[in-house]
Amino acid sequence: MKHSRSILIAFLFVLQILSAQKLQSPNQKLQMEFSLQSDGTPIYSLTYKGKVVIKPSKLGFQLKNDAKSLLNDFTILGTKTSRFDETWKPVWGEVNSIRNHYNELAITLNQNGTDRQMLIRFRLFDDGLGFRYEFPQQKNLVYFTIKEERTQFAMNGDHTAYWIPGDYDTQEYNYTTSKLSEIRAFMEKAYTTGNVSQTSFSPTGVQTSLMMKSDDGLYINLHEAALINYSCMHLNLDDKNFVFESWLTPDSNKDKGNMQVPCHSPWRTIIVSDDARAILASKMTLNLNDPCEIEDTSWIKPTKYVGVWWEMISGKSSWSYTDEFPAVQLGVTDFSKAKPNGKHGATTTNVKRYIDFAAKNGFDAVLVEGWNEGWEDWFGHAKDYVFDFVTPYPDFDLKGLNDYAHSKGIKLIMHHETSGSIRNYERYMDAAYKLMKEYGYDAVKSGYVGNIIPIGETHYSQWTNNHYQYAIEKAADYKIMVNAHEAVRPTGICRTYPNLIGNESARGTEYQAFGGDRNKPNHVTILPFTRLIGGPMDYTPGIFEMDVTNGSHVNATIANQLALYVTMYSPLQMAADFPENYEKFSDAFQFIKDVAVDWDESKYLEAEPGQYITVARKAKGTDNWFVGNVNGETARTSTITFDFLEKGKKYEATIYSDSSDANYLTNPQAYTIRKMKITNKTKLSQFSAPGGGYAISIIEKKKK
Repeated sequence: MKHSRSILIAFLFVLQILSAQKLQSPNQKLQMEFSLQSDGTPIYSLTYKGKVVIKPSKLGFQLKNDAKSLLNDFTILGTKTSRFDETWKPVWGEVNSIRNHYNELAITLNQNGTDRQMLIRFRLFDDGLGFRYEFPQQKNLVYFTIKEERTQFAMNGDHTAYWIPGDYDTQEYNYTTSKLSEIRAFMEKAYTTGNVSQTSFSPTGVQTSLMMKSDDGLYINLHEAALINYSCMHLNLDDKNFVFESWLTPDSNKDKGNMQVPCHSPWRTIIVSDDARAILASKMTLNLNDPCEIEDTSWIKPTKYVGVWWEMISGKSSWSYTDEFPAVQLGVTDFSKAKPNGKHGATTTNVKRYIDFAAKNGFDAVLVEGWNEGWEDWFGHAKDYVFDFVTPYPDFDLKGLNDYAHSKGIKLIMHHETSGSIRNYERYMDAAYKLMKEYGYDAVKSGYVGNIIPIGETHYSQWTNNHYQYAIEKAADYKIMVNAHEAVRPTGICRTYPNLIGNESARGTEYQAFGGDRNKPNHVTILPFTRLIGGPMDYTPGIFEMDVTNGSHVNATIANQLALYVTMYSPLQMAADFPENYEKFSDAFQFIKDVAVDWDESKYLEAEPGQYITVARKAKGTDNWFVGNVNGETARTSTITFDFLEKGKKYEATIYSDSSDANYLTNPQAYTIRKMKITNKTKLSQFSAPGGGYAISIIEKKKK
């Protein structure tokens, strides 16, 4: 009997080996292997240059109200391999063209006893692996509810991780750097913050995009791409075995996804390299999204703007018009009879001041927040009818200001704060977009502060994600660009809908004005490795006066703030400080006026997560280059060469750098500006202060 059992085990082992499928990247540095365990559980693994990136990891789904989940008892019904190589041009971006080159393996599985089919599609690029689950049309699986997706990412050691807590409602955290084994110990401290809507789920749960570094020098990034009609994925860590497992965001019924066949999941992504710069340069997330769905994209324009925003954030002004009403109701409260509070920021006079400043200094637009009725009790009351997005306060001349702005060559950016009331926003969305088109607004900053309404939903559930997508597509119908704040973190959807010109979805500059738990100096050296993997961020840089009106302090030097316009890529860049502060430091402000927002080339010169990043970018349609370096908490000397410049040409570089005694806490406004002649053979060693950096504008010297 024992002999027969041994033969059976050996036979099953042979079957498992025979079912193994291998896939190599085009450059053959990455290799993925797929197989079925003896019980029919699908597993995959990944290596890079022979080093283990992902150990054998399980795939599948636990279903709700189903006798048998999609976890095991599978057989391989068929496999198909293919290759793909194209070059496409983004509407805007870090480069003017992107190569989409991968080898693909599609494996169709059939589950014994149910005859249900699930296809797992793997795409292996030179910079990483993407895979997703697909459910073809079939009679034995039509509607199903996901209890949990069971995708695993088994790490090959106790890596260093750059992480924020798993949360269904916010990404606005400072990053913690720790070993995987230390996440549990650091979680309570990491979760303590002033966010107005937080929902944690696990003492070892973290968010994607998750950046890690192994002891043997591999940089590994876990994220997702093309998050559409699905709930956002977090990662829950088994910290004894260093295995991450997907953890989807539940809806108000505690379900993780309601699916109708045919359908598919988002892509699960693993970007890997032994060079940190390659992580920053990766376009895999964009490549895993569908091509552009907008036929005419001529109206989508990268934008540099100023705005009536930092006034409110720093406490100088208010969003609300009056202090007389403890509560307001749309269509009932008569603001024409109310006494103004004297602090309202979005007044006709004040907005004209910003329009004049924008026109004088070559900006494209002015953002105005607090222009519409309802801000007196907009937050914290679970109100459904919060704003109507069309009715201005008495001191805001909607038509007159637009006429004035357009006469100066400036456009206004509309602000739609939903207060988390998604139903209300969809109720008024068409009317709001029609008003925007009537007055020439072609961009909107939307916000989702607070708990989501309907009550019980969160910011990242399938239902809420579908709303964000609806808002983007509806805006495209009206030829409106969207800058969504507090929405789900980007996953490359801006390739398909490039009118999604910006997002917040992480801690931006505003937290520098919120007092105690400010952004750490190394925050901007981590975000490009994490948040920006999925798309650009509206970080709102450019603060020159570090001691804020409300008593807070910005943890950065002026040179660091200039460098962010290069290192924190976005086609939507704000000069966030007050006009008077830019006039005070007009020589440093010149860099913000000069720097581009759209690029033909990007070169990553130096990079180490949490420590420093140096990037060079070539402005779209010109021979001008801009360089940015941001530094963490430890002073260092950055050493770069200008070999990205064209051979045989001469250039003039203007270098905006930290003074030798600069420090983000004690001397943040100490900077120097110098000019030097350079060629592609020039080398530069440049001091970067704690929380500092440098910025360089490079202009070709034309022959006379």
